[in-house]
Amino acid sequence: MSIFDVIFGRTRPVRSKLERLFAIATANLTLTADLRLAPGGCAAIGFRPLDSAQFAALQGELAELLRISGRETGTTIRAEEDRYGFRWVILEDPAFEDLVTTIHLISLTLQEQGFGEQLLAAVFKFLERGQPVYWIYNYKRGFFYPFVPRGQSRERDNAAELRLQAAMQKELPVEPELERWYPLWGVPV
Repeated sequence: MSIFDVIFGRTRPVRSKLERLFAIATANLTLTADLRLAPGGCAAIGFRPLDSAQFAALQGELAELLRISGRETGTTIRAEEDRYGFRWVILEDPAFEDLVTTIHLISLTLQEQGFGEQLLAAVFKFLERGQPVYWIYNYKRGFFYPFVPRGQSRERDNAAELRLQAAMQKELPVEPELERWYPLWGVPV
């Protein structure tokens, strides 16, 4: 941070801690065995696309990289844009480790090319008795948090989220500030 940032009260965003993404792969055993959450077979990464030639070129390179990676791992990949203008790369694969590795590959590629600030979140879907339970990785903060939607009325199961936080706190870097547990309604996984 420069002296001008201090004087004018500006802060720089914290660089995301991409290696923390791998914590969900090791935590998967506890999530499935102890908490009885079944991996949902899908994950997604969301980012804000830019209108620039450099970003368009990067998206082309990334698409080619994902095509090759998907062919080797069997991961199916598709992209969608949500109503807020975020692009979502949705991955489907029964091998949870392949999902985590591919999400990390996308994140690392965007960050290495100078677009790390565009990253929003990575979302990993689990199922509890047929109901979705999400673990969300917030790139700006470098933490995971649970999101448990209930029903179609945009309600959250706060008790279940707190139970998951308590159970996983030693295995995952869980966001300590509950007010930063943002719901991602309509996430495409």
